[in-house]
Amino acid sequence: MLGAMLGDMIGAPYEFDRGKKTKVFPLFGRYSEYTDDSVMTVAVADALMDSMGQSDDEIRAALVASMRKWGRRYRNAGYGGRFVGWLASDDPRPYGSFGNGSAMRVSAAGWLCDTLEETRHMARLTAEVTHNHPEGIKGAEATACAIFLARTGSGKEAIRAYVTREFGYDLTRTCDEIRPTYRHVETCQKTVPEAVTAFLEGSDFEDVIRTAVSLGGDCDTLTCIAGSIAEAFYGIPDEIAAEGRKRLPADMLAVLDRFGTMRK
Repeated sequence: MLGAMLGDMIGAPYEFDRGKKTKVFPLFGRYSEYTDDSVMTVAVADALMDSMGQSDDEIRAALVASMRKWGRRYRNAGYGGRFVGWLASDDPRPYGSFGNGSAMRVSAAGWLCDTLEETRHMARLTAEVTHNHPEGIKGAEATACAIFLARTGSGKEAIRAYVTREFGYDLTRTCDEIRPTYRHVETCQKTVPEAVTAFLEGSDFEDVIRTAVSLGGDCDTLTCIAGSIAEAFYGIPDEIAAEGRKRLPADMLAVLDRFGTMRK
């Protein structure tokens, strides 16, 4: 979960193609701040920790309540327009999105479940309260499953094979092939495969983060997704974790610490 939030913070200054598509940049700087990706990652984790073991309807209700609570608490975090409307609605309903928001916030599902099947199901629940388009659901499921596989000892080629087989994403391109023409696109279809590829090519947690940022595009979200998988595979160096924690408010840290005691 912290890996996702670190990816968000580190990628945020370079969102909207503001970077130079290089892996050489300061890991943290003045503008390395959390965005909606981190807020919703916390919201989903908070909801799942409270509702695991309950019915699907109860889990969905907990997700909606938590996302609206955290979204309203941090109103200026950079949400998309349709999500802002959902937060403000008196009757919030799914709106058919296939945006990458479903994948950026899902990391807790990859840690809190015991099996791939349960992970996939929980990821679907986290997505479909807003992003109930098949591609939105697929992006969340693929990300959560990659996290589950990474944390339970699967190698990178096994993760690549599973994500390709189960979700149909093209993971054959290298980052060098993706980078020159990749632009800011906020769909799961154009974010999740690139994030997984950055994870597959990275040599350690920091290198995954740098590789993801170097692709450009919606790189706070792309790096959030890549970082969530990299944490499960590599762990996070202490100095990077400490710097990220310094940039988070106390209420988010409280959820993060609670999550650390619960994750399997």
